[in-house]
Amino acid sequence: MSSPLDRAWTLTPSVAIRPETFGGLAYNFSNRKMVFLKRPKLVEVVRLLDRHPDARSALRAAGVPTCDHVAYGRAVEQLASSDMIRLRRQV
Repeated sequence: MSSPLDRAWTLTPSVAIRPETFGGLAYNFSNRKMVFLKRPKLVEVVRLLDRHPDARSALRAAGVPTCDHVAYGRAVEQLASSDMIRLRRQV
């Protein structure tokens, strides 16, 4: 199975992100789920997902150290399971 970092993701259209001092809040207006993004860098990564071919590239663009990629991979999985992000269609 491939890593979630090697896949192309996008913010779910019904999700809004509000930056906070601790990181941010992601709220899905369709299913009313709210997720705390516990790091400001994670907010930046989520916002960069659309502009990069995969999540790993978004991590690099946000300046996330390689040693933290595994933890961010788990965060990507959790965001996907909460329908905050979705796989992006490849064209």
